[in-house]
Amino acid sequence: MTDRSPLRDLSAPPFATRHIGPADADQARMLQVVGYASVDDLVAVAVPEAIRATDPLDLPAAASETEALAELRALAAGNRVLTSMIGLGYHDTVTPAVIRRNLLENPGWYTAYTPYQPEISQGRLEALLNFQTVVADLTGLEVAGASLLDEATAAAEGMTLARRAGRAKSPVFVVDADALPQTRAVLATRAEPLGIELVEADLTAGLPDGELFGVLVQYPGASGRVADFRAVADQAHARGALVVAAADLLALTLLEAPGTLGADIAAGSSQRFGVPLGFGGPHAGYLAVREGLQRQLPGRLVGVSQDAAGRPAYRLALQTREQHIRREKATSNICTAQVLLAVIAGMYAVYHGPDGLRRIAQRVHRHAAVLAAGLREGGVEVVHDDFFDTVLARVPGRAEGVVAAARERGINLRPAGPDHVGVTCDETTTTGHLAAVWAAFGLPGVLPEDLDTSTADALPEALLRRTDFLTHPVFQAHRSETAMLRYLRRLQDKDIALDRSMIPLGSCTMKLNATTEMEPITWPEFAGLHPFAPADQAEGYLRLIDDLSRWLAEVTGYDAVSLQPNAGSQGEFAGLLAIRAYHRSRGEHERDVCLIPSSAHGTNAASAVMAGMRVVVIACDDRGNVDLADLDVKIERHRDRLAAIMVTYPSTHGVYEETITEICERVHRAGGQVYVDGANLNALVGLARPGAFGADVSHLNLHKTFCIPHGGGGPGVGPVAVRAHLAGFLPGHPLAGGGPVGPVAAAPYGSAGILPISWAYVRMMGADGLRAATEQAILSANYLARRLAPHYPVLYTGREGLVAHECIVDLRPITKETGVTVDDVAKRLIDYGFHAPTMSFPVAGTLMIEPTESEDLAELDRFCDAMIAIREEIAKVASGEYDRADNPLRGAPHTADCLVTDDWKHPYGRAEAAYPVPAVREAKYWPPVRRIDQAYGDRNLVCSCPPLEAYED
Repeated sequence: MTDRSPLRDLSAPPFATRHIGPADADQARMLQVVGYASVDDLVAVAVPEAIRATDPLDLPAAASETEALAELRALAAGNRVLTSMIGLGYHDTVTPAVIRRNLLENPGWYTAYTPYQPEISQGRLEALLNFQTVVADLTGLEVAGASLLDEATAAAEGMTLARRAGRAKSPVFVVDADALPQTRAVLATRAEPLGIELVEADLTAGLPDGELFGVLVQYPGASGRVADFRAVADQAHARGALVVAAADLLALTLLEAPGTLGADIAAGSSQRFGVPLGFGGPHAGYLAVREGLQRQLPGRLVGVSQDAAGRPAYRLALQTREQHIRREKATSNICTAQVLLAVIAGMYAVYHGPDGLRRIAQRVHRHAAVLAAGLREGGVEVVHDDFFDTVLARVPGRAEGVVAAARERGINLRPAGPDHVGVTCDETTTTGHLAAVWAAFGLPGVLPEDLDTSTADALPEALLRRTDFLTHPVFQAHRSETAMLRYLRRLQDKDIALDRSMIPLGSCTMKLNATTEMEPITWPEFAGLHPFAPADQAEGYLRLIDDLSRWLAEVTGYDAVSLQPNAGSQGEFAGLLAIRAYHRSRGEHERDVCLIPSSAHGTNAASAVMAGMRVVVIACDDRGNVDLADLDVKIERHRDRLAAIMVTYPSTHGVYEETITEICERVHRAGGQVYVDGANLNALVGLARPGAFGADVSHLNLHKTFCIPHGGGGPGVGPVAVRAHLAGFLPGHPLAGGGPVGPVAAAPYGSAGILPISWAYVRMMGADGLRAATEQAILSANYLARRLAPHYPVLYTGREGLVAHECIVDLRPITKETGVTVDDVAKRLIDYGFHAPTMSFPVAGTLMIEPTESEDLAELDRFCDAMIAIREEIAKVASGEYDRADNPLRGAPHTADCLVTDDWKHPYGRAEAAYPVPAVREAKYWPPVRRIDQAYGDRNLVCSCPPLEAYED
């Protein structure tokens, strides 16, 4: 028999060995430092026995990268991508190849983190400022945010903003009957727990009688109708209410801006600005407000400030982390954005410029106008005379037949009841598509030669846009691909992302986003599918979604999973809504108290309030654990009203709390449910399952533990996983079915377009690989803690001084002794080429560090060496060798420009500033700006592209 062993020996190594950074020999060295003979020995001590799983995960055996891609190709082939003319807020679009390849598919952009360290985020901050400028210009409102999750959630944020900012005390919010159905459904989900009363009305007849605090108009409407809402706005303002306009950005290049027509707030989606359909997401929603409302704006806002040299510099402004500051008083639980998608949309506008956008919009409109003319010529009634891209045809009793006939011709139309069909044109529509649509209606499929020239536009004269937009030079300067390519590269080079160095952010899990995982997201079969396409055209997606849901349920020990929430905050909200609905189904409407530890992430409290619950805070003890005595007091005090407890596990302090099963039992005995925040699941996968050790519900961060990249602050996916008794209360959707709880996102499966990333990760890792990743994450964190402990106090530890997957180093004693702050250390790390760890969360004056399993030993040591060298610099401040007010830490970060000046006045040398350790000389990262003055930016708020004069020296 032939010996086959050489072929086995030459096969590709398992994917897990690519994903996990340290090799076997490196792991042995790390174990020696930590003081354990094996990873098993380390885990046996670090992870409490009470929570450890005994059975291996029931997952398919790990596939190779080639095998996983082949399986994904087969799944993709199960999707039939027809020409979509469904509309309803989702439109096919052309992503310019220079943007697709150099931005969407570029790890320099997609592996970046949220720009909380602005000095090393100037590229993506400038790109976001472009996005904000596009939205503000097109909506005619003064301030636009840095993106929200989708159009429906943006509209919901607009509703709650109107309630807290308006003068009216009424609980009534009037919703345009012509609003998108998914928007109406998400508004209803958000409104009910907050006591907001939604009233749906046909606004063509004006506002209904009675008091109200706000009104939402759809512009253009879901039916395609373009209506002047100035009279409605006047009526609303006369009653003290605010006006929210859900508006199509592309239509606004031809139609007058909502702000000009009286809107106080505008909301919508930027999807059709070059972002693929992706079966519903991820897409960047937007929210813009008039002057005076900017400090009420939820989410993130990029502003212009100045650096230590007085030069313009970008940073996040105002309330961008209000969940940590205001907690249960926060106005929103949104702590993320859709940065990568907002950047794509902004760059689409940069690439095309105002004239190019107008041409695209005019082409879309001309196709719709000619389509309508052809229908009328064939005797089909067109309902609206004024429209932008959507034609609503009346075909009594024939809608289903017309839609079926179009489908046979490769086109999806939208049935609007038995008597109407909606047809939406987009950037990709051709005259061939129009001919096929006419044929589906039973009309001749040949375009009469004179139909285009003889057909007038269908935009009302009174609403034609007369105000300029995108006049800033950035929207004029990049017409050629060469110019665009260099602009993207110039911005990318300003930033630190995972392609440059490790990002040791605690609680954020910045791990490898493997190329094999990323590759499928731009395949047309995944990228080109409309979220409301018929189910038989999405069989591949639905199989992938089913696979991933089952695998996540297995990993977590739960019984059911919804992938709809498109951020961790929305997963929290959905989980709490499930708990609330469960109690109500049992007649226990009075259960509305949510217990939350004082150390919890701020979104926990904000989500509880949004779900109609009252937050009661539980104290933590000196070791950072939930104080059981205080827990008992709070349970007893609120026993009859206890709805839930929200705990993060391992704790926000990075420790495996020994009492977690006891906490679960005590809450259950009082009739409450247990919500375990999945932010730190990277320390549990393969070792413990929340659904098995006592939890009832968790949200999972696929953009952390399951390798979807952070994208500069989004996209995210926050699935919610529940035990069987809560399964019937997962979020539904008006266009995909569901139970008593409504949707929390616009699309049935949320950001489905990036689910192949997590599918590929689980498929290639298998049960053993996932467990090995968790074990390495624990080892890496403890290795780092042991190396740093002689130099910085490690604040919280568990048994035998071990941490979980992250550790907190305490700079407060150092600050008290030397005046060197956590900010100084964070900015000095930039000179060493590193992004700072998480600053001052969950404890002020500390750094929370998470190395992840993906960083190899050399990179971990490089980071430790940098931190130790910084500690030596701090010692020089303490000894007086460095001046307390003027030293390399206080002066950091140092730009090339400040070093080559003839006016160097610092008592330390230029080489000390720029090259603090020899390794930096090999691949120096030069920060583009010096330390940014945050307070100046808040006092002088500028949130759109400043004039070029601002950049003059």
